[in-house]
Amino acid sequence: MDLFEGGCRCGRLRIMASGCPLRVGVCHCIDCRKHHGALFYAAAIFPSDAVEISGPSQGFADRFFCPTCGSAVFACSGSEVEVHLGCLDVPNQLTPTYECWVSWREGWLPEFKGMNRFDRDRDEFGQ
Repeated sequence: MDLFEGGCRCGRLRIMASGCPLRVGVCHCIDCRKHHGALFYAAAIFPSDAVEISGPSQGFADRFFCPTCGSAVFACSGSEVEVHLGCLDVPNQLTPTYECWVSWREGWLPEFKGMNRFDRDRDEFGQ
């Protein structure tokens, strides 16, 4: 079984996800940009029962971070948990297959080859 482990910068907030993610994508929406202070972010979405979280966390609008160091680690949406790829302990474990909210994408970013692109959110048949 696949196991993905990660956490915040100071190490107090930890996350572990098991199995294959439901999907892996990149988001350019204004909420993600503001939350991460970055032009886009990438996440692996898992069913909530496949994710274990330990340590202190603080949330705002279903986005959670370490209250000590401020690192953004995960978000919750319904029965899904978005594990931020940047918090994983080992890089290059997961590859996004789609970009959403490309209407907010910076024009100077190079193309991410091989990805489905959605002007706004993924459609109901998206990945």
